[in-house]
Amino acid sequence: MTDWTSIAKHIAAASGEAFAAQPPRTIGGGCINAAVRLSDGRRSYFVKTNAASRLEMFEAELAGLQALAATRTLRVPQPLCCASLGAQAYLVLEYVEPGTPRSTSPALAGRQLAALHRCLGQRFGWHRDNTIGATPQRNPQTGDWVGFWRDNRLGFQLRLAADNGYRGSLQNGGERLLDRLPALLEHEPHPSLLHGDLWGGNLSYDREGNPVIYDPAVYYGDRETDLAMTELFGGFPADFYAAYREAWPVDAGYAVRKTLYNLYHILNHLNLFGGGYLGQAEAMIERLLAQLG
Repeated sequence: MTDWTSIAKHIAAASGEAFAAQPPRTIGGGCINAAVRLSDGRRSYFVKTNAASRLEMFEAELAGLQALAATRTLRVPQPLCCASLGAQAYLVLEYVEPGTPRSTSPALAGRQLAALHRCLGQRFGWHRDNTIGATPQRNPQTGDWVGFWRDNRLGFQLRLAADNGYRGSLQNGGERLLDRLPALLEHEPHPSLLHGDLWGGNLSYDREGNPVIYDPAVYYGDRETDLAMTELFGGFPADFYAAYREAWPVDAGYAVRKTLYNLYHILNHLNLFGGGYLGQAEAMIERLLAQLG
C-alpha cells in the first residue's frame, strides 16, 4: 500500500507550498512503473512508483529531466523530487495536461529537437549511468564514439542477450558487426545532448500544442541516434523530419546508420520482452553486414 500522505508531505516540502492530496487517479500506459495523478484540487503532479530497489533509476531520470530542461529547447515535465519509502521508490514530476497538436506542432517539435542536439558536450557518455526502459545503460565518458557504441550499446546488449539464452546466429552476426563498426561510423559526430529513448510514446503535446518529451535516457552521443529512434515503431509526421533537416541536415550515410542505431533498441526489447524481437534483430544485423559487403 502506497503511503500517499507521506508523499504529499514530501511534495509540500519540495515545492514550498502546502499540499493536501486528494485520492490518486491511476494513469495507464506504462509497462515498467505504476503512475498516478496526485492533486489537491489546485496543483497536480505525475507520480511514478516502483520497488525501492529502483530508486537509482528514478534519481537518474530526475537528473536527465533537469539536464533537458536546462537547455530551454523542448519542454519536459519539471521534476520535483524522488525518494524511497518503505518497499517503494517514487518520482514526482509536474503534471502536464495533454492537448491536441496544432497543424504546426510536428514541425515545431522537429526544430526544437535540432536545437536540443545543438547543445554539445566535450565527450560522449554522461556523468552517470541510467536506464533504457528497465535495462541498465552505461555512460562512461570518452572521445571515442565507435568504441562507446561498440562497448556500451551494442556489445552490452549482445552480452545480455547471450545471458538470456539468445546465442547462435544472433551472437555470430553480432560479433562480426562489432568488428566492422568503424566502417559504418565514419562521419565523426558531435557529442549532442540526447533524449535517448525518443519513440512516439515519449513525445506528446500540451494544451497549447507545444511538444513535450518524457521518460528520457539522457547521454551525449550522435544526434542521429535520437532521430533514428523516431523512425522506429511507426515514425513521426513528415513535417517533423522536414523541419529537423531544415534546421540541421543529416550527414550522408544516415539511412544505413539508422538501422545500426535502432538495432540497440530492438536488442533491448529482445532482452526486456522476449523472443518476438529475435528475428528482427537478426535481420537488421544481416542487412548491415550486407551493406558492408
